[in-house]
Amino acid sequence: MGDENTEKAASQLRIMSYNIHHANPPGEKGVIDLEAIAGVIRSEEPDLVALQEVDVHIPRSGNVHQAEALAAMLGMHFYFAKAIDFGGGEYGVAILSRYPLSDTRKVELPKEDSPKAEGRVLAVATVQLPGGQRIRFGSTHLDIQSSANRQQQVQTIIAVAAADQLPFILAGDLNDYPDSPAIATLDETFQRTCLAACEATFPQDKPDRIIDYIAFTRSSGLAVRSHRVVPESYASDHRPVVAVLGLSSAPGAFSR
Repeated sequence: MGDENTEKAASQLRIMSYNIHHANPPGEKGVIDLEAIAGVIRSEEPDLVALQEVDVHIPRSGNVHQAEALAAMLGMHFYFAKAIDFGGGEYGVAILSRYPLSDTRKVELPKEDSPKAEGRVLAVATVQLPGGQRIRFGSTHLDIQSSANRQQQVQTIIAVAAADQLPFILAGDLNDYPDSPAIATLDETFQRTCLAACEATFPQDKPDRIIDYIAFTRSSGLAVRSHRVVPESYASDHRPVVAVLGLSSAPGAFSR
């Protein structure tokens, strides 16, 4: 049974991207419901989660380290990357992982077109999979103000992935539509997990636009097995995206 489960776990990865709105249900002003966020994630049983809009030690959310608390609730590993100082604490993106994380780092993303725009980052970690396999996983939240900033930020993420020999999976709130210049640039290096007839991800009550994505480098040997938007409308102002990726069986594909 154990060998069978390990083999199954190593043959595919279940990925989630979730902008959690600092665990404030949009219909409940001032309410923080981290357990609701944990419940949504728990119900989907992901191996890796990219979180955006995460509070760390901010009074508005009870001075909790939200990434650490979610990891504890879910029995997962975590890495938090601060994007900005906010409200007496830190605000940014995070990674949750069923598997051990190493080589964690934060990449500052450029904003030359609108220097006063909110700071944005890419959180990156190496994920140690069963059987000695390794992949790189990134969580990000791109600029909301400027298309030119998003274009620069995507180019930086592509450069990070291009310098990496491991398969690179990216997930996050990219704040842009599938037919935008920034996503067209992303598509040159990454394959998105949904390309046609994709479900909208925002806003949560009556979603009418796609701004949350999961993608992977085209050279990675990964394959899309499924993609869906979770029909959840209470916990956050975004709906989470979940994709199952098949891992390559090619020798050495994930061990460079």
